[in-house]
Amino acid sequence: MKPRRVVITGMGALTPIGNTLSDYWNGLINGKSGAAPITYFDTSKFKTQFACELKGFNPLDHFDRKDLRKYDRFTQYALVATDEAVINSGIDLEKENKDQIGVIWGSGIGGLETFQNEVIEFQKGDGTPRFNPFFIPKFIPDIASGMISIKYGFTGPNFATVSACASSSNAIIDALNYIRLGYADIMIAGGSEAGVTIAGIGGFNALHALSKRNDDPSKASRPFDRDRDGFVLGEGAGSLVLEEYEHAIARGANIYAELSGGGLSADAHHITAPHPEGRGAIKVMRNCLKDSNTNTQDVDLINVHGTSTPLGDIAEVKAVKDVFGEHAYGININSTKSMTGHLLGAAGGVEAIACIMSIKENIVPPTINHENNDENIDSKLNFTFGKAQKREVNVAMSNTFGFGGHNACILFKKFNL
Repeated sequence: MKPRRVVITGMGALTPIGNTLSDYWNGLINGKSGAAPITYFDTSKFKTQFACELKGFNPLDHFDRKDLRKYDRFTQYALVATDEAVINSGIDLEKENKDQIGVIWGSGIGGLETFQNEVIEFQKGDGTPRFNPFFIPKFIPDIASGMISIKYGFTGPNFATVSACASSSNAIIDALNYIRLGYADIMIAGGSEAGVTIAGIGGFNALHALSKRNDDPSKASRPFDRDRDGFVLGEGAGSLVLEEYEHAIARGANIYAELSGGGLSADAHHITAPHPEGRGAIKVMRNCLKDSNTNTQDVDLINVHGTSTPLGDIAEVKAVKDVFGEHAYGININSTKSMTGHLLGAAGGVEAIACIMSIKENIVPPTINHENNDENIDSKLNFTFGKAQKREVNVAMSNTFGFGGHNACILFKKFNL
């Protein structure tokens, strides 16, 4: 049986450069940086004192105080982004069979702030274990997918994916396959993360993973630049409505793009570092191209993982050149993490949206903050440095790689009947 086609009919974004889909896209094409000094806690004793926090997000605009007792920030973000995606899709839920609608949601860490705060409070006490009754259900990574399904009454497939920074790309690929195989007609997929916490900054500092450019945060995330010194931690959510093609056509849906395929692989190399020759990245991109029945010369844009780490950027560029050969020089390559920071498990969701919007608008957002070429990175490639570039984008690829060697790649195409 031929697999069913899958299209994107709705999107929602909550990011450090915009709290809605339109604001996020405008931030991207205008090269806006979301990095600034951290406001959530005192950073005076931390090596890194900045991050890409959400700006102007007030949870009381979306939830009452009673509900907020039950939601970690990563769940709040998931619900807000998904609400926009569902509205954006134009689906009349009263007319849908909710048994055929499911949710697969990614988060690399889940409710880190909840876990951190409960432990801190315990240490302040007399040793008697007194914990909030919502402690466990607030921090487990699957709770966001559960709360989305509860809110809307979706009774189809429902679970979470956890593969570090590849988590939401994994969620999108799983959702794609569930629709392909006929287990659902509509799937909500994406991811959320709220890792800008004491434990998040402290933990990544201990790994020497974060930039320490405290004197100039807005220029700290600088993928492919010679002077990059680590990634900038971000937060937020990206939510997509995936829909079976015939179902979408029948209800007259607005179709943004077709989700053509996805690939997975493992580096099987190191707990945090990528394979130096990009072995896993090569494999995952080839798997994605095969799954989507796409030739290398058809790809117009690659939104790379591009975290601004010394090792990762070099390895990924090597992989792109290995997979695409001479055509690599005709592709627009960009890293939107230069603007949003690294949203960890939510990265795949928000970056998938960037790819889809590039297809829709035929504009490629820039990679900002590049000042000096790295002799280990081929400067002849088009990294879309500095400002957005207009071009016909028919096929866009998104790479996300996670600690543990998890690699995921998804591919979108301009929709054609």
